[in-house]
Amino acid sequence: ELHVGEAHGDITAEQKARIQIRQTIKAHLRKERSLYNKGIKTLSLFFIDEVANYREYDADGNQVTGLYGRLFEEEYNSIVRESPDLFEPAYNAYLRGIITERTHTGYFSIDKKGRAINSTLKRGSDQSDDTSAYDLIMRNKEQLLSFAEPVRFIFSHSALREGWDNPNVFQICSLRQSNSAVQKRQEVGRGLRLCVNSAGARMDSDALGESVHDINRLTVIASEGYASFVGDLQKEISADLYDRPKYANVEFFNGKTITLADGSPHTIEINEAALIYAGLLGKGYITAEGQPTELFRQKAEAGTLEPIEGGIAPLSDAVYKAVQAVYDPSVLTSMIESAPEAEVTDNKPNANFAKKEFQTLWKSINHKYAYRVSFDSEELIGKAVAHINAHLQVGALYYTVETGVQTDNATKEQMESGTAFIARETRTEYLRVSDISNVRYDLLGIIGEKTKLTRHTIATILSRIQPAKFMMYQANPEEFIAKVSRLILEQKATMIVEHIAYNRVEGTFSNDIFTEHRSDYRHAFPAGKSITPYVFCDGTAEESNERKFLRELEKAAEVVVYAKLPRGFHIPTPVGNYSPDWAIAFREGAVKHVYFVAETKGSMSSLQLRDIEQSKIACAKTLFRDLLKEENVTYDMVNNYEELHNIVMGKET
Repeated sequence: ELHVGEAHGDITAEQKARIQIRQTIKAHLRKERSLYNKGIKTLSLFFIDEVANYREYDADGNQVTGLYGRLFEEEYNSIVRESPDLFEPAYNAYLRGIITERTHTGYFSIDKKGRAINSTLKRGSDQSDDTSAYDLIMRNKEQLLSFAEPVRFIFSHSALREGWDNPNVFQICSLRQSNSAVQKRQEVGRGLRLCVNSAGARMDSDALGESVHDINRLTVIASEGYASFVGDLQKEISADLYDRPKYANVEFFNGKTITLADGSPHTIEINEAALIYAGLLGKGYITAEGQPTELFRQKAEAGTLEPIEGGIAPLSDAVYKAVQAVYDPSVLTSMIESAPEAEVTDNKPNANFAKKEFQTLWKSINHKYAYRVSFDSEELIGKAVAHINAHLQVGALYYTVETGVQTDNATKEQMESGTAFIARETRTEYLRVSDISNVRYDLLGIIGEKTKLTRHTIATILSRIQPAKFMMYQANPEEFIAKVSRLILEQKATMIVEHIAYNRVEGTFSNDIFTEHRSDYRHAFPAGKSITPYVFCDGTAEESNERKFLRELEKAAEVVVYAKLPRGFHIPTPVGNYSPDWAIAFREGAVKHVYFVAETKGSMSSLQLRDIEQSKIACAKTLFRDLLKEENVTYDMVNNYEELHNIVMGKET
């Protein structure tokens, strides 16, 4: 004999609710921990089936906590009690300073006796009668988004009326069963708002840049009934994006007006469109069809996209922005993620993090720095002139003429694939100066913008280079500008390294930069001496240089504990932020240097490192040499553990 809410051979409704509440609290704390230092308060919203399951009344009419409220407090106390104190002290103080009973509340309709009741629909109206609930949340929105207000978890029977709007709901838990797609869409809609910080500023792309999508992400904790809803939602999103461009091909670029670095508009002509397409394809940034590749997305996120060659380098930045606007169907799979995948254990710091050796090392390097660079303009001009004279080579512009005929009786497939054309002759012709003389370039302005030097300095450099080198400008202006800019930057980077000085400034990095939120652990390395249970190498290949280095660290008896340093820990340099690879603590007494921060590369040859990377490493060496040597922290670039060991032991490598 079964009654409503009971189950045989399965979990009960109460057990299911407990699981969902527990997962919501865990998701909330993960999000809250990441947003606290950004001044963004995190809220979670529970939709419940009956008000009585959250708020009850005793015989005297006094409010008492209902089932969901009791389950919440039990799970919340258990999770917070088990949470380690390894993270940001300020957040820990905030979290443990909140009284459990005050951090959750309910917004419900009120009857004439002042009791909370289920929301109902008035006859002939699609508006629910819980006006007091909406007025309360709207009237106290600023208070609710303040960290001084302890309420972070909201229980509601119906918060679906138009006007219920709270931008900082990051988790939604549906504790009611419903097959209504409209209701589910309305529930999800309560969390699809751009969040605001404690000052009321909206956290959009202008404020957050590329991280806007990661921060403004909604987590829905629901039953299996949401599976088909998610599939339908993806189809709707796909339909809405149908009109967006899907391919970055020649047709996409031809005639498109873009904005150049100097703010001027430029309309891409057909020959430029063909060069752009060929350049993107050659770099592996798009497929043959014109779909952006994973390599493009990774480099775009890291800011390491390289200029397009072929004389169109000045268009590169604007072209890349256009490519990012191309609709990628695969993005849909990442827009809505499955909770079981996302719930894979966070790669949090373990007991090794608390070891004395690592804490000493971390306290030694956990500082923030500012740099200053001073150098003589004449010195830079002289080095740049010599470098350009020695290395500048510019190819003349040419075009290829191909003639041919179409095959007889060509099929539609041949026409579409281009195989219906048989080439008869190909010849190459060089452009004369008169062919391009009507194109005007701001030579000083463009090079000055690329090198961040004044027009006067650029003019001085160009006036002193060999006349034969300057004549190359007429043969191919765009390649001349690109190569001269690069050669000047190389000398500027060299001088920066020679003249840079670091000072320590206020501030440290939060410990939570070591926590990695990963859903794919297939290529993770299970570690024993690392400060996290798993280490994620840059390459997935089993024999990659980092994995070999990692295995040697694990085997070395003299290594006590180590960390794969995340990108969140970085050193500022004039050519971009730099993150070393490893922080390693050695057994005291066994080696000459107890602490070591290493950069591992597959080859020690400086010729195989890009100039910008060499400059970053050189700046890091300066910082560690000048500011951290006295703290027994050594930094160097090594190829393998044997070289690291030799350096640490004070031997010649």
